[in-house]
Amino acid sequence: MPKRAAARVSDLLRAPTSGLDLAALDTRATPGFKGGKTEGRDALPEIGGQLADLQERLYANGRTGGNQRVLLVLQGMDTSGKGGTVGHVLGQVDPAGVHIASFKRPTPEELAHDFLWRIKKRLPEPGMIGVFDRSHYEDVVVVRVRQLVEPRTWRRRYDTINRFEEKLVADGTTVVKCFLHLSKTESRDRLLARLDNPNKRWKFNPADLDTRAEWEPMLEAYGDALTRCNTEAAPWHVVPADRKWYRN
Repeated sequence: MPKRAAARVSDLLRAPTSGLDLAALDTRATPGFKGGKTEGRDALPEIGGQLADLQERLYANGRTGGNQRVLLVLQGMDTSGKGGTVGHVLGQVDPAGVHIASFKRPTPEELAHDFLWRIKKRLPEPGMIGVFDRSHYEDVVVVRVRQLVEPRTWRRRYDTINRFEEKLVADGTTVVKCFLHLSKTESRDRLLARLDNPNKRWKFNPADLDTRAEWEPMLEAYGDALTRCNTEAAPWHVVPADRKWYRN
C-alpha cells in the first residue's frame, strides 16, 4: 500500500477530539480500504516490507547516537486482538528491535508507587519499537469502572497522562495509540470459539465474563479516556477490530 494511502487511513481512523461515541461506531467497517479479506491479507506483506525498512532505519538511528523511538499503545476490550496484532504486525520486523510489555493487575510493589512508575520502567530505548499490551490507560478505565480508586483520583490522571505523553514526544518518542474496537457480539463469538477449540481453550479466562458484564460502562470509560487524552502530540486512533484482517 502506498505511503500516501497509509497516511490517509491514519487520518480516517483518528478519534475526534470531542463528541466521541464508541457505541455508535461500526466495528466491522474498513475505512480507507475497498477490498475484502483476500485483498487485505495480500496487502499485508507489502505493508510489512515498508514497516521492516522503517524499523531498520529506526534501529540504526538509535545505534548511531539518535534518540528516536516508537511506542505503540494497544488498548481494547478482551478478545479485541491485542496479542494477535502484535504477532501479525510486529512479527514482520526484526524482533531485536522490538520490546513488548504487557501490564496486568499491579503488584504490591507497583501499587506502592505512582501509577506511571511501572510504565516508565518499560519505555523503549532509542532505536527501539516499544509495544504496550494494555498500558497506563488501565488506570483511568478499569479503576474507574471497578471503583478501585476515588473518582477525583482517576480524573486527575487525564492531565497527568497528557503531560507524560507530551514529554515523551518532546524527547524523541513517536507515540502511536490504537484502540481496537470490538463489538460485544464478536467478543462473545471469540470467547465461545476458544472453548470449542481444544488448542485455544487455554486462552479462555473466566474473568473475561466479568468484563462482558461491564461492557457498557467500560466502553463509556474508554470513550472519555480517548477524548480527554487525544492530543496533537499523541492522538488516538480507533481501529475497527471485528474483521481481523483489517485490524492487522
